[in-house]
Amino acid sequence: MTIKIEMLRCFRAVVDTGRLSDAAEVLGRTPSAVSMMLTQFEDHIGAPLFETTRKSRLTTLGVHIYHEARRELDHFDHTLATIEGLSRSDSGHVRIAATPSVAAVILPPILQAFIAQRPNVRIELRDMSSADVQRELQRERVDIGLASLGPIAGLERRKLFSDPFGVVCRADSRLARDWAQLTWADIEGENFIANGLCDQITDPTFHPVLAASRLAVPNTASLLAMVRGGTGITVLPRLALPPDYTDLVFLPLMDTSLRREVWLVTRSRQSLTPAASAMVDAIWAANSAISLD
Repeated sequence: MTIKIEMLRCFRAVVDTGRLSDAAEVLGRTPSAVSMMLTQFEDHIGAPLFETTRKSRLTTLGVHIYHEARRELDHFDHTLATIEGLSRSDSGHVRIAATPSVAAVILPPILQAFIAQRPNVRIELRDMSSADVQRELQRERVDIGLASLGPIAGLERRKLFSDPFGVVCRADSRLARDWAQLTWADIEGENFIANGLCDQITDPTFHPVLAASRLAVPNTASLLAMVRGGTGITVLPRLALPPDYTDLVFLPLMDTSLRREVWLVTRSRQSLTPAASAMVDAIWAANSAISLD
């Protein structure tokens, strides 16, 4: 006969409670069933575990076996809880890569609610360019990507939102005085700071502005710091300008309807862990609250 987990539980319950009847109540069994299981356990071991029939005092062997049984039962119960938590998406690890503006503005309330509902899920969030988001997804280093990405073989994507491009400059800039009529032509002659998103702007009238640029800053935080410091102006999607940057303004352009599209990109849903799949659902559910028009 092999040692069964029920034998270990029975033995531990008897030791912890000190009486067969109390152990039976804890285990939801009859005292006779508990006694029989203890007998089977001792028969398998080939030596008594208790010094008397009252089960109040362990033998030396019984003491050692009790400590081993308790350790293994704790490990087994922890393993079961982990498996059940993973299956319910209550625990696990979710890796997210997002562009800086999405990470800073869109994700905080989503993650706050998700963590409150699933405190045992570990979340890793990294902000990076759209190209880096794609690379991390393809290398399976992240589960979820939020970026401006086209179709990618082997990956699923859903459009989250789009926001318009516009000029970002200091509030005291001359451009801010009549921003309702701003066009690409008004930007010519300004110190323009290029960034990675400029490649998405296909308007021919923007090309001379980009060609005249002598400074490129791919990192959004550094880019905005340059604009705040008076180094120049730039073009960004509306969401890329945090609301607390009150010394900067976002100026819509009259002669363009171009928008930046942000997509929710993952591997196939079947390959995601339950926790990652739950995160996808949480992000998508929050999508309806995003309004950037």
